[in-house]
Amino acid sequence: MQHARDIEPAVTALLVIDMQRDFCSPQGYAARAGLDVERLARPIAQIQRLLMYARAGGMLVVHTREGHLPDLSDCPPEKMRRSLRAGAPIGSPGPMGRLLVRGEYGHDFIDELKPQAGEVVIDKPGYGAFHLTGLEGVLIGRNIRQLILCGVTTEVCVHSTLREAVDRGYGCTTVGDATAASDPALQAPALAMIGVEGGIFGRVASTDQLLLTL
Repeated sequence: MQHARDIEPAVTALLVIDMQRDFCSPQGYAARAGLDVERLARPIAQIQRLLMYARAGGMLVVHTREGHLPDLSDCPPEKMRRSLRAGAPIGSPGPMGRLLVRGEYGHDFIDELKPQAGEVVIDKPGYGAFHLTGLEGVLIGRNIRQLILCGVTTEVCVHSTLREAVDRGYGCTTVGDATAASDPALQAPALAMIGVEGGIFGRVASTDQLLLTL
């Protein structure tokens, strides 16, 4: 892993991606789809450390949630078909309410990583945090030029957000041990591809490396 460097906290935002009950609880969407939610919950302690630093330093903190309107009008048919194939139809009833539907208990953040007052919450219908959301306006309004990314899953929502951010010109650091893949075999490759071609998608650091540098 590369060391984080040249991060300026005043123009940096911490993005905590999709640490929701639907992804981290054994009663949520991810578990219904056959994913290892115990694995997806492992980054919690490292994300707590990142949040502690960001909050103490006055850094912008953004939390994202993936989910859909109750009438599912923002859920593309192909995404619905994928959820059906996975055995976890979006909008179907579950122990914590309808799966991946905004306003349901399962859609909300896990208790350990609840946003504090004043922190930004971005509700997104897709995998990337910029797609059909107000995230870019928030970042522009705060003159943010650098992003620190953590959360789940490494290979889907973290990577989708990372690639969207890089295309928009943001300098990005992905915190490897503060992310988790749905399949352990995907974690290392997902992180390794960030650094190809001289860091085409930014850089990777551990939580310890990042906090020591900052």
